[in-house]
Amino acid sequence: MLSSLENNLFNTGNIKSLFLEFAGILALAIAIFLLVQVFATKAVVDGSSMEPNLSHGQKILVNKVAYLFSGPDRGDIIIFNPPVLSENDYIKRVIGLPGEFVEIKNGTVYIHQDNGNIITLDESAYIYDRPNYTYTSDVIPENHYFVLGDNRNNSGDSHYDWFVSRSDIVGKAWFSYSPLSDFGFVLNYSFK
Repeated sequence: MLSSLENNLFNTGNIKSLFLEFAGILALAIAIFLLVQVFATKAVVDGSSMEPNLSHGQKILVNKVAYLFSGPDRGDIIIFNPPVLSENDYIKRVIGLPGEFVEIKNGTVYIHQDNGNIITLDESAYIYDRPNYTYTSDVIPENHYFVLGDNRNNSGDSHYDWFVSRSDIVGKAWFSYSPLSDFGFVLNYSFK
């Protein structure tokens, strides 16, 4: 009886079938790995400037092709090369778009659009505390963006007089994978 079982297990057809199945799974795993390497990168949140939405040490996947054909939208969380010397990329939320200027007063963010409209941002869904400072930016240049950390009062961001160049943007925050308690898609808010 044992020899009959051995014959079935080690039958050339069964071994070939198992090998092909294993090779297919391995090829799929390699393809997924390569796709992630081409279209995504990893980032680690450094500091508390994006709390309560992203926490220090949180690991996220970044979509590197999100802005291949168009720029970020207001409300997107982007990863970018910092305008100052730093070992790590910065992670902030896009607030102002090219041609606009941003005004922050009495805890509220106002967007002055190039057509004369003024948008009052309702940020209650994602900010930690309302900003306790007053600031007015210059007009945001073409291909540049005004960004703020969600923890408005504890963030080195565009209210320190710098903009993010589109060429410095690494990508859009996409998916949080660590810690497991934060596992899921990153919330990018739309203000349209």
